[in-house]
Amino acid sequence: MAVPPKFAGHKLEFAPPTASSSSVPRATHTFELFVDYCCPFSARIFNTLTTQVFPVVRETPAWASSLTVVFRQQVQPWHPSSTLMHEAGLAVLRLAPDKFWAFSGELFAVQKDFFDVSVVNETRNQTYRRLAKVAAKVGVSEEEVYKLLVIPDKAGEDGSLNIGNAVTNDLKVVTKMNRLVGVHVTPTVVFDGVVQDTSSGWTVDQWKEFFTKNIA
Repeated sequence: MAVPPKFAGHKLEFAPPTASSSSVPRATHTFELFVDYCCPFSARIFNTLTTQVFPVVRETPAWASSLTVVFRQQVQPWHPSSTLMHEAGLAVLRLAPDKFWAFSGELFAVQKDFFDVSVVNETRNQTYRRLAKVAAKVGVSEEEVYKLLVIPDKAGEDGSLNIGNAVTNDLKVVTKMNRLVGVHVTPTVVFDGVVQDTSSGWTVDQWKEFFTKNIA
């Protein structure tokens, strides 16, 4: 599945493209990671991949030059704060796309602060404010993030009340894209367009076996 240019920060590549005189376009294997910021299993797989597996990929030239990873933001609506957390990710993606993966790691690390019991007694905008503070930890302006997230307390000029925030339309796009694939469970890995039987509990050795088998 394609990555729109405005969501380029979702992509992670490990090596610069090599020069070639061939008329055949350069292509890489695509590893799509469908995860939810509010899902403990998503946090587990993200941590394993980013801290243990991806360093191995970078150190393996055949893999580094042949693999593109795509972060797919998968909102899980039975976690009410999931939407708000992903909106924060989209705000960071717009303001500082190079900080998106770092922000995601930071948010996964504190995800329990946004579980049901942790947010039940605060307003939506109060939750947004705390999410903006998480963005500030990776060097993104707290105030700029909050401006994109905050919900006005007055109706729109046309009297509308469901006016959303500045990243609502981006959330609609990523949700629409994910629905086309039909992903339900998080985390889900799609490799070269095919859903894989992977697990958040996989070890580094199991991931190495996976890449050895699948990267030509």
